[in-house]
Amino acid sequence: MKALAIARTNVRRLFRERSTIFFVFVLPMLIILLLGATFGGGLTPRVGVVATGVGELGEQLVEAIAGGGDLEVVRYDSREALGPAVERGRVDAGLELPANYDRTVRSGGEAVLRFLARPDQLGPQLRAAVAAAAAGQAAELRAARFTVAETGSGFDEALARARMVAVAIPSISVEETTAGEALLPRDLGTFDLGASQQLLLFVFLTSLTGASALMETRRLGISRRMLSTPTSGWTILIGEALGRFGVALVQGVFILVGTLLAFRVDWGDPLGAAAVLVAFCLVGSGAGMLLGATFRSEQQAISVSLLAGLGLAALGGSMVPLEVFPRAVRDVAHVTPHAWGNDAFAELVRRGGGIEDILLELGVLLALAALLLALAAWRLRRAITR
Repeated sequence: MKALAIARTNVRRLFRERSTIFFVFVLPMLIILLLGATFGGGLTPRVGVVATGVGELGEQLVEAIAGGGDLEVVRYDSREALGPAVERGRVDAGLELPANYDRTVRSGGEAVLRFLARPDQLGPQLRAAVAAAAAGQAAELRAARFTVAETGSGFDEALARARMVAVAIPSISVEETTAGEALLPRDLGTFDLGASQQLLLFVFLTSLTGASALMETRRLGISRRMLSTPTSGWTILIGEALGRFGVALVQGVFILVGTLLAFRVDWGDPLGAAAVLVAFCLVGSGAGMLLGATFRSEQQAISVSLLAGLGLAALGGSMVPLEVFPRAVRDVAHVTPHAWGNDAFAELVRRGGGIEDILLELGVLLALAALLLALAAWRLRRAITR
């Protein structure tokens, strides 16, 4: 019970500061959002469309642009609403059809389509998709008008015949294949990759920077005063370890659940994801305790914590996926706990594995946690008893 009281006190002390709330909870979610919005993939591109009173042919053009689900069409009532939506990124591009579109194209007139896009890589691709859909309908309309001129039949009948002929004409199909093994799956969600990487980065970084709280406890002589009471040294050590673990676990669960609800991140097998999180929190707790028991200056501990936390995260694949590293660098990266954690999440999230598929990664993380916690307990016991 005393160990739990020590742990609870450590957690409460850390979360009393408002700056801690920001760095532990708000900053990770902001970075995951930023990384997903900037580099993420997997979501269907969104095209905003203004198509009010465009008639049957206008609606058919909108359906052709959607392409059977390749693009998501979002309806807007006016040009004034569509422009800001494109500018602020709510949709990737915009298209405005004139209100008299159906009547204009049936009479052989020229209907002007207004396309909007930001100057990024996706804009020209969406413009080509819209242009292809418009060109396909234009070809049918030209064939229908030719049929009307030659046979004198009605326009709707001629258009139906043109479409029947178009279906019978062999089309060109494009099949995309990947040589070798793809680095990332095509259906990977926008935030799925960055969420697991940032989870490991921030849990470990918060655990290391929490060493300053342990150093403050030593500097104020709190641990020594507890030893003067009927409290054993092992009780203090267990309490300090549980406190570090509690902080890491609270942050990890928040990131995991928060990204699941806010960004619909797929964490794979829940049992496997929970096991990786607990194992990595134990690693972070041991590393943070070891720093707090080794250094005498809080400034030194914070400097080393930031350098080690960010450096190990970069090498271990929490900033750039391990798959893009050369083979030799990937082998070296596995001296870090982040590499094993990222391997475990890659198996769960990208390859659909279960907890039975990450037993090696869990074993390495737990062994590393046991080593760090043992070293930290030995060093802290010497620091508070001498």
